[in-house]
Amino acid sequence: MRKQLIIFPCSLLLLLSACSGGGGNKEQIFHYNEATGIASLDPAFAKNQSVIWAIHQLYNTLVETDDQLRIVPSLAYRWDVSDDRKVYTFHLRNDVYFHDNPAFPNGKGRKMTAHDVEYSFRRIIEPATASSGAWIFNDRIDADEGFSAINDSTFRLILKRPFTPVLGLLSMKYCSVVPREVVEKYGHDFRNHPCGTGPFMMKAWEEGQAMILRRNPQYFEKDSSGKPLPRLDGIKISFFDSRATEFMLFRQGKLDFINDIDPSFKDEVLTKKGVLRKEWEGRVRLSKHPYLNTEYLGILVDSTKDIVKHSPLRHRAIRQAINYGFDRRKMMMYLRNSIGTPAESGFIPAGFPSFSATNVKGYSYDPERARKLLSDAGFPDGKGLPVIKLLTVPIYADLGSFIARQLEEVGIKVQVEVVQKALLLEQTAKSEALFFRGSWIADYPEAENYLSVFYGRNPAPPNYTQYHNPEFDKLYEYALETENDSLRYLMYQQMDQLVMRDAPVVPLWYDEVIHLEQLKVKDFIPNGLNLLELRRTYLQEDPKK
Repeated sequence: MRKQLIIFPCSLLLLLSACSGGGGNKEQIFHYNEATGIASLDPAFAKNQSVIWAIHQLYNTLVETDDQLRIVPSLAYRWDVSDDRKVYTFHLRNDVYFHDNPAFPNGKGRKMTAHDVEYSFRRIIEPATASSGAWIFNDRIDADEGFSAINDSTFRLILKRPFTPVLGLLSMKYCSVVPREVVEKYGHDFRNHPCGTGPFMMKAWEEGQAMILRRNPQYFEKDSSGKPLPRLDGIKISFFDSRATEFMLFRQGKLDFINDIDPSFKDEVLTKKGVLRKEWEGRVRLSKHPYLNTEYLGILVDSTKDIVKHSPLRHRAIRQAINYGFDRRKMMMYLRNSIGTPAESGFIPAGFPSFSATNVKGYSYDPERARKLLSDAGFPDGKGLPVIKLLTVPIYADLGSFIARQLEEVGIKVQVEVVQKALLLEQTAKSEALFFRGSWIADYPEAENYLSVFYGRNPAPPNYTQYHNPEFDKLYEYALETENDSLRYLMYQQMDQLVMRDAPVVPLWYDEVIHLEQLKVKDFIPNGLNLLELRRTYLQEDPKK
C-alpha cells in the first residue's frame, strides 16, 4: 500500500530540512522519536502512549492535571458542583480558537464554544465512532441530558450518581474538544487531519517517516511572566522502529530526549544502582519520576471456570507462596538497573497520595514462609504440585525466568511461555490465561482506577483476574460517593489490603518515568502519568560551544 502523505502549506521536504537542527537555524525545534509509530491523531482513539503524546500537543480538555497530578483548569476556567454532586457546570474561556482549517469559512479557525464540548463528548459514546474511550462514560452519565451546552460559554454534565473521580476522567485525552465541521469534512480521515485548540498544530505527516507540528500563534495560555506559550517553535517526531537507531541519534545530539532505556543498552548508561555511569556524567541529564504504573503477574481466580477448578492456583496459600517466593529487590537491581521500586506494598503504586506502605502490607522475599504455605496447602516442599505455566511477552522473558528460578528453590515449578502481546491480550480479555504478566497504567490520577481492576461487577477488562469479594465491592461502591479525601484514601487502603490478602495478583514493581535528556533542554518537567509536556519547554545551547 502506498504511504499516505499529508501536506500542509509547505512541503514536507522543506519542513524536514528546516527542522533538522543543523546549520544556522535559530528556531526552537524539539526532536523526539516514536518507535511504535502513531496510529491516529483522533482523540476518540487516544488509547496508547504514542497517540496520547501527540494528541496532547494538538488538543485541550476542559480540565487537566498539573505536574503534581492535581486537577486544574484548562478550557474551563472554573466549575460548580451541585449539592447532590451529580451536576457539574463548567464555565469556559472565551479566548480559545481552533486551528486554521479548510473546513472553516476562509480557512480561519473559529472560537471554541460549549457546543463543541457537547459534540465531542457525544461523539465518544456514539456507536458509529467506535471510540476506545466510550467506557469512561458507561453507566455514569444520564442518557438523555448527560451532556448539554447551556449557552456558548457554559457546559453542563449530569451524572447518574455521584462519582468523585469524574474530573480525572474529563482530563483524559479522549475528552479533547474537536470541531464538528472538521470531523464531518474528513470523516474517517480526521485521524490524519487533526484540528484542535492546542499549543501546536499539524504541519505535515508522512506515516512511517516523520511528523511536523508547528507552534500555534493563537494559543490562549501564557507563562507566569505573561509571555505566550508555547516557547518552542515546533516539534519534529521521527519514526525509527529500532531502539538502537534511536539511541545512536540521541548520542549524536539529533534527538532531544529518549523515554525509558532499552535493556540492550541500559548497562552502558546506568549502574546497577540506577545512576549515570561516570562516562555519561556532564554529557546528558538523567531524569526520574514516580510513574503511575504497576507491573504485576495476574492469576485467574474465578473458581467456576474449569481451568481454575483444576489448578493449584485456586488455593490462596499457593498464590501467597508465589508472592513470598522471589526477591523483588534483587530482580530490580540486576534486571532493571534499579529503575522502579520493588512492589512490597499493595497494587496501588507509589506516586498517589493514597499510597501507604505503612497501612498496606504486601509481600517481601521470605522463602521459609513460602515453604510453610506450600506445606499448609498440602504440597510440602512442592511435592505433588503440578507445573504452573506463566504467560509473558518477549520483552519480559528474562524477568519471568528469574522469578521461575527463584520459585523453584521453594518448591514451585513454573514454566515460562513467551507469546506475542496481541495473543496475551486476547487470552486475558477472554479469561483464558490462568497466570500471566500484566501492567496497569493509570488512565487518570485517582487510585480508584487501580481498584476498579478488582471490582466484582467489572468484566475483563479491567478485571482480568475475575476477582470477586463482596466486602471489597461494598467498600468500592461507598468510596465512589465519598467526597472527603482522607476517608476515601483510607477506604482505598482497606481495599488494597484485601487484594493483597487474597493474592489474585503478584505485584512486581512500581514504575518510574525515566528520561535521558540533552543538557540544552530546559523546563522539561516529568509527571506521574508520563505525559509529554512541552508547553513550557525550551532549548538553550551551551554558550561555550
